[in-house]
Amino acid sequence: MSHSHHHHHAPADYGKVFAIGVALNLLYVCVEAGYGFYTGSLALLSDAGHNLSDVVGLLLAWGGYALASLAPSPRRTYGWRGATVLAALGNALLLLAAVGAIAWEAVHRLTEPAEIGGLPVAAVALAGVVVNTITAMLFWSGRRDDLNIRGAYLHMAADAAVSVGVVLAGLGIYATGWTWIDPVTSLVIAAVIFFATWGLLVASINLAIQGVPEGIDPAAVRDYLASLDGVTEVHDLHIWAMSTSETALTAHLVRPDISNDDEFLHAAADALHDRFGIEHSTLQIERGADSRCPNKSGCL
Repeated sequence: MSHSHHHHHAPADYGKVFAIGVALNLLYVCVEAGYGFYTGSLALLSDAGHNLSDVVGLLLAWGGYALASLAPSPRRTYGWRGATVLAALGNALLLLAAVGAIAWEAVHRLTEPAEIGGLPVAAVALAGVVVNTITAMLFWSGRRDDLNIRGAYLHMAADAAVSVGVVLAGLGIYATGWTWIDPVTSLVIAAVIFFATWGLLVASINLAIQGVPEGIDPAAVRDYLASLDGVTEVHDLHIWAMSTSETALTAHLVRPDISNDDEFLHAAADALHDRFGIEHSTLQIERGADSRCPNKSGCL
C-alpha cells in the first residue's frame, strides 16, 4: 500500500485579499443603503441588502480559508480543510435567502409604487460597478482551483453586472418617470443572483456529501488505473474532496506481478496528480481475487 500527497495551498496573501474585499464592500453597503433610504429606491436597497449578504459571504469564505490552514490533529486528521466546503454551502444558502427577500419586496412595490429619483440611483449604483469589479478581480487568480474562492469571485462579478442593471434602471426612471422600472429591475437582480448561486449550491452540496468534485471524471480515473502496467482489476475506488481545493482518492489495484511496487505506486500517484488534480492518493496492491476478502466475510 502506498500513500502519496502533493501540497496545494491558496496564495499566502488571500487573507489580505479578503480583508480588502470586505472593507470595500462594507463601505459601499453603507453608502448605497443610505442613498436607498434617502431616495426610496428599492433597487438600491435590494442591491445594498445583497451586497451586505456578500460581506457576510466574504467573511464566511475568509473564515473557511483561515480554518483550512490549521494543522491536522489526532482527532481531526484532515485538519479543518472541510471548513471551506461549509463556507461555500453557507454562502449559497445565504444568497438564496436574499433572493427570496428581494423578490417578495419587489412584488409588493409593483402594487404600491413609490416616487424615486433616477439620477441618484444611477450615480450610487455606478460606484457599485467599480467596487464590485475591483473586488471580483482580487479573486480572479484563484477562481478555477478553489470552489470557496470561486464563490467569492462569482458573487462579486454578478454584483458588478447587477449594479450595471441598477444604473440603467435609474437612467430609465429619470428619462421616462416610470417608477415600475425599479421593482422590475429588482426582480431581474433576484433572477441573476439565483442563477449565479445555483451552480455554487449544487457544487458545494456535492462536496459536502463527499461526491466526486467537478472537473474529475471518475470513469476516466478508473480507466487510467486499469491501464497501468500489470493491473488486472480496479475496485473500491473512492474520490472525494478534502476541501474546496484538495481532492483525495483511495483504490485497490489487483496486480499479480509483485515487481517494482514502490516505483509503480509513486509513478501512479504522480500521474493522478498531474492528469486529474488529485493531491492525496492511497493505492493498495492486491495479488489476486482471494486477497480482496481473506476472511470470506464483510466484503462487498
